[in-house]
Amino acid sequence: MSSHKLRKSYVIGVGITKFTKPRGQVDYPDIVREAAVKALLDANITYDSIQQVFVGYCFGESTCGQRAVYQLGMTQIPIINVNNNCSTGSTALYLARQTVESGTAECVLALGFEQMYFGPLKSVWDDRTNPIDLTINSMSETRGITSSPITAQIFGNAGLEYCEKYGATAEHMAKISEKNHRHSAKYPYSQFRDIYTLEQIKSSPTIFGPLTKLQCCPTSDGSGAVIIASENFVIENNLESQAIEIVAQSMATDSPLLYDTKNSIELAGADMTRRAAKDVFEKAGITADDVQVIELHDCFSANELITYDALGLCKPGEAHKLIDAGDVTYGGKYVVNPSGGLISKGHPLGATGLAQCTELVWQLRGWCANRQVPNLRYALQHNIGLGGAAVVTLYKRPNFLRFGKSVQDARERLGYNPAVEARGINEQDFKKVISKKMSSEYVNARL
Repeated sequence: MSSHKLRKSYVIGVGITKFTKPRGQVDYPDIVREAAVKALLDANITYDSIQQVFVGYCFGESTCGQRAVYQLGMTQIPIINVNNNCSTGSTALYLARQTVESGTAECVLALGFEQMYFGPLKSVWDDRTNPIDLTINSMSETRGITSSPITAQIFGNAGLEYCEKYGATAEHMAKISEKNHRHSAKYPYSQFRDIYTLEQIKSSPTIFGPLTKLQCCPTSDGSGAVIIASENFVIENNLESQAIEIVAQSMATDSPLLYDTKNSIELAGADMTRRAAKDVFEKAGITADDVQVIELHDCFSANELITYDALGLCKPGEAHKLIDAGDVTYGGKYVVNPSGGLISKGHPLGATGLAQCTELVWQLRGWCANRQVPNLRYALQHNIGLGGAAVVTLYKRPNFLRFGKSVQDARERLGYNPAVEARGINEQDFKKVISKKMSSEYVNARL
């Protein structure tokens, strides 16, 4: 094993668009442009500082990443397209972090976007093996298959099994949804910001088993961008006051538990999360008890329920006790999904992980006003995709030994606080951050 010591990595700029219903009116280069420009403005750099780009998306042709990024400048840097199901955005982030920590680059951009179709996710290709066919076959043998959306069945069955084994109820899953919808009212980028009562959530149309419509994430259009840099880059560009350290990060894929058992919780990928979380906490030298805020992949309320266990937020089988104690919302032990999570915020697959990162960065900077988590030391991110990949990331606000000279707060530089107000960008914003080495204006005249 190499004795080479990895460098530290920091998030220095973030930006997202509002997540919206799939509308077919705004094309992916436009939403990528908005997110990327916001991240560059946040970091107070131009595209010329970016040495590599990782672009995540699931629904699109090959090299959409290049087409989206070229408008920022054709500087001939590597642009790498990423597809890892629902964990695509965090996979782009994972690769960007690795690139910086290995010393390959000083400043890297992770982008993600999605233009989706209305309705539940479905396979695009019907002439080849489905990548989750073994999961579907195992589910068929375990609990059978219905006409409901497959993902709702996979996660819904996991929730049912958790209830059967440990004494949780369908009401606990509904409470998760109520909590996340309530949180979303204070999050300006959410697709849905309405608050619902527990009774409204329980009485909304049934999708599968215990899951009602208001407990399922919607399909969405949207984009997110995160800029990762080395410590040298942070100091040289005087960004100590806003840089957020990636303390530890791990990606895990499925273990044999997925197929060796007929366990619905494992069919939903729980062991990927367990492995990634264990790795992260071991690397960081802390436990889940040290975390105050979590952005968790609640594609369905049932997945949030089983993930409390897998992340180690509670003892095995006691996730519902966290809910009953009020320990997953403000005033409790943890605040889970202050953004409203995927259930309210929306789930444009390639952007989801980057939006989670963005919220945690804003929280650690202390920008979140009426949804700010108090006394914040560590923030945890969880993003999972069936097929499979789970990415768990731990962040903190670093204590630099050397502080830069007094600098303008990024919110003053931007002219507003993006954590509490969702604004678009204008042409002046765009021109401020595009490449000055190779004219993007020339490029954009042709795009």
